[in-house]
Amino acid sequence: MTHPHHHDRASGAPVLKVSGLKKSYGAIQAVGGVSFHVQPGEIFGVIGPNGSGKTTLFNSMLGQITPDAGKIELNGEDVTQLGPLELNRRGVGRTFQTLQVFGKMTVRDNLIVAAQEHQGTMFSRMFAPTDSGLGEKADALIDQFRIRHVADKKAGELSYGQQKLVDIAMAFMSEPDLVLLDEPCAGVNPSLVGGISTLLKELNRNPKFGKHSSFVVIEHNMDFVMDLCHRIMVMVEGQVMAIGTPEEIRGNKQVLDAYLGS
Repeated sequence: MTHPHHHDRASGAPVLKVSGLKKSYGAIQAVGGVSFHVQPGEIFGVIGPNGSGKTTLFNSMLGQITPDAGKIELNGEDVTQLGPLELNRRGVGRTFQTLQVFGKMTVRDNLIVAAQEHQGTMFSRMFAPTDSGLGEKADALIDQFRIRHVADKKAGELSYGQQKLVDIAMAFMSEPDLVLLDEPCAGVNPSLVGGISTLLKELNRNPKFGKHSSFVVIEHNMDFVMDLCHRIMVMVEGQVMAIGTPEEIRGNKQVLDAYLGS
């Protein structure tokens, strides 16, 4: 899929490029030389059985783990050694498997705080003017996520599925180039899974929030990944088994064996 919106980037330069990434824990190699790239505007899925190294890979991309070898580049810049906060300031948004919403704050305030965190420190957050000019952006996302009816409720009072939507919306408040989604469907009522997929497709296509976001999604829900992603990487035992379109992955016997043969 090509998008006309490459902004000022060299056309076709990847948003994210991971080369030869390795990470071991003692004798166990969690990630053994993984390479891939994500193009501007691409939704890139990462799948694999438990223990395949997905989480270690993700945590490396988030700056929570420094890999033993290899390189992570963001828009052509080496960010391998950077921590989570620096990556966030450079345009990496993220959602968490465990919800990060502030239960005692309203939905709108949760979004505003997420953007303030991106802009500054905890100190500035405590003393910032209440909406720091971010209310408008929060309202636009609230409408996009169809959570207007709960915008002024405390986040802790919402259903798990609604909290999940708030969590994802928080990742978009800083207009990221790249959003890392860690199991967005985990624990979500099956009836809401299609809604999350539709929403992510809208966000991916919608330059209203400044730019086309690229997404990397780790998810166990195969139907969701197949429906959402432009390309999918299959990891098995810390290695890349295959990268391809949903059709290519679906037709790959080696992949089917890895999943169904175990």
